[in-house]
Amino acid sequence: MNMVMKLGAQSPVVIFSRSTCCISHSIETLIRNFGANPIVYELDKLQNGKELEKALVELGCQQSVPIVFIGNELVGGSNEIMSLNIRGKLKQLLIRANAIWV
Repeated sequence: MNMVMKLGAQSPVVIFSRSTCCISHSIETLIRNFGANPIVYELDKLQNGKELEKALVELGCQQSVPIVFIGNELVGGSNEIMSLNIRGKLKQLLIRANAIWV
C-alpha cells in the first residue's frame, strides 16, 4: 500500500490502468485534453503489477481500472472522473493539484 501511495504522489496526476482497457485510455485522453500530463502505470505491463493491484484494492479501490490520483489524493475510477467532469469540477481539481495552469 505504501508503494501505491508513493507512486500516486510522483506527479500531480497518476493513472493506474491496463494497456488493453479502452475506458482507461478514454480517461487518460480526457485528462490530457485539459493540458495535464499524467504518469500512467499499466499494471499488466509492470513486473509488480499484481502486487500494485492488490494494494489498490486494500486502499478501497475497485478491481477495475482506471484508478486515478490527483494532487496526491485517490479520486477513484472512471465514474468519479466522469462525474467530476460533468459537474465542471475536474478542471478545478487539476488546477489545485498544479497539473494545469490557467
